[in-house]
Amino acid sequence: MRALALGLVALVLTGCAEEWPAPEPVSSDVFAQEHQEWRENRRERLVRPFSGVVMWMGLWELAQGATPFGSDPDLRIVLPEEDSPPLAGTLHRSGQEIRLEPSAGSPLMIREGERITETTVLGSDRSGNTTNLALGSLGMRIHGEPGTDRLWLRVWDEDSEKRETFELPESYPVDTDWRVTAKFEPYDEPRALPVPDVTSGMIEYQSPGELVFRADGREHSLIAVLQSPRSRSYFIMMWDSTATTDTYQTGRYLSVPLADEDGWTTIDFNRAYNPPCVFSPYSVCALPPPENRLRLAVTAGEKRPDKPAY
Repeated sequence: MRALALGLVALVLTGCAEEWPAPEPVSSDVFAQEHQEWRENRRERLVRPFSGVVMWMGLWELAQGATPFGSDPDLRIVLPEEDSPPLAGTLHRSGQEIRLEPSAGSPLMIREGERITETTVLGSDRSGNTTNLALGSLGMRIHGEPGTDRLWLRVWDEDSEKRETFELPESYPVDTDWRVTAKFEPYDEPRALPVPDVTSGMIEYQSPGELVFRADGREHSLIAVLQSPRSRSYFIMMWDSTATTDTYQTGRYLSVPLADEDGWTTIDFNRAYNPPCVFSPYSVCALPPPENRLRLAVTAGEKRPDKPAY
């Protein structure tokens, strides 16, 4: 018998003033197939160059001023000598601007472009115009997070053997009962949502409102975030009681379609997924806000790995 009697929700909440619509029906077979495709796409994204978390091999926060990098072990940023000369270049930070000064004869290149021979301004991955660099088999870019002035150099290895060997952690069995209707309740004005991250820093998102849903005979709410003005979905950071047994201890993430013109959307908890810090120590994972700690065991979605991923 399921820990959550989600099917009883309608009975428990009978008599509420507002009619609560059911999610659009879908057959179990189609639902399972679509979920499997989603899992396959998720794995592919995790091992993809540029954004593949599994391939990350370094993350260094950049202070103001000059930060040289290369394979020289005395440098603050040390890269593998098979990919980098002793001094590959120097990153110069002034405010939020990062300039790359290549060393003489450095093999640094714009990824799929030309070799860098003069000082170049680098666009971060939050700028909308990311500059991706190549050095041997390494890729690198400037990483930023919303609502903070911190910047990092992120490095990944495009030849990593993990591209072929990585496997997603186990998930709970797919279950259409964990596909629930939610009502979007907007704030009068978007609110700042500061949350801690795994580097002991803070990240500040903007929240337009909350998603209210019904499960286990009660109403629950989750603060929703828009990661950019162009977002087509809400970003959710949540924690539930399965974190004490099966799922990642600090919480999981969700992507939820934007509400329709009547304010309704559907949350599919089968697609709750692990944050990047489960797969790489070189991440800046946001932690769920206290308001998103559910009084609920969400027995759906991705579990924590059986063995440490790194």
